Amino acid sequence: MSDFKPVQEHIQPGQDAAENLTYFAFANAHEAPPCVGAKGKGRKRSQKCSRINTKPVLPAGELPEVLAGRYRLEHLLGAGGMGAVYRARDLLHEQFGDPDPYIALKVISEAFAESPDASALLFSEFTLTRRLRHPNVVRLYSFEVDSHWRRAFITMELMRGLALDKLLCERPAGLPWNELCNVLLPLLDALAYSHACGVLHGDLKLSNVMLCEEGVRLFDFGLSQAEEGSLSALPQLSRARFKAWTPSYAAPELLEGAALSVRSDLYSLACVIYELASGKHPFRRLPSTQARDEGLDQKLQAPPNLPKHCWPALRRALAFDPSVRQTTVCELQDAFNKPVPWFKRWRN
Repeated sequence: MSDFKPVQEHIQPGQDAAENLTYFAFANAHEAPPCVGAKGKGRKRSQKCSRINTKPVLPAGELPEVLAGRYRLEHLLGAGGMGAVYRARDLLHEQFGDPDPYIALKVISEAFAESPDASALLFSEFTLTRRLRHPNVVRLYSFEVDSHWRRAFITMELMRGLALDKLLCERPAGLPWNELCNVLLPLLDALAYSHACGVLHGDLKLSNVMLCEEGVRLFDFGLSQAEEGSLSALPQLSRARFKAWTPSYAAPELLEGAALSVRSDLYSLACVIYELASGKHPFRRLPSTQARDEGLDQKLQAPPNLPKHCWPALRRALAFDPSVRQTTVCELQDAFNKPVPWFKRWRN
């Protein structure tokens, strides 16, 4: 077994410096692996070895087959600008007879692995998401560090299902009302719960919502932040170099440097709702600042699959001006929860 110890044992919630988080994340990495030339399994390095306390070198973009002596990587599930997610097998659970030892494992990408803030940001993602105990939010298990390769990672539930962007490939005209509600009501509930817990998602889009065997799951809180003043005990990290917003879903104010807010989350959510209802992005997938400058909101029409009573709330959430948008998810929840007789549902 690895000499790895979970980072949770070392980090206290009140620590607010990214460099401290990075230090603690690698607190167990002081023992270097055996010299390449050393004979015998597990033999310690000689004192003359010139590579003491240096990071083992992997070819660019590659990871070891097993992380922390426990998680065997099987294949890549997806990759973004800052990290990659793998399907992995938990060898410890497998050893003790778990019939389903599979998990998802998120690791910082090679491009960010050397950044002093990278592991701290990953820990921040774990800390924020771990607070969210909701049936429609992805479940995270642990934040760990492989002490041999000095690589931080998160373990989480392996979601088996279909992301909403893939679903729309099969439903190019959008979802009918009954299916739309089955997806949106849990998603709205998950986001409302996250906001109530002081957690802003920051990257709501179709590919970050999964339809699983167990229901809808909101995931990938990699750009999440604590709402200002709500979680003072959590680390307040500078994300100035890590604002990898998705331009077609991020609100205009985010692309122009404003702070993440509930209202910016609502804009992203509204884009997702519109796309699910119509099969098309409301602003042709253009960056929101460009869509605003071209006045595309003036040409916006209600999706044909959307009941008329839902359109005012959705239209307001799609406003380019953040002051026009709602301040909570409640108005959208009320609109989509409102029972309407089928013969009054559609527009004339």
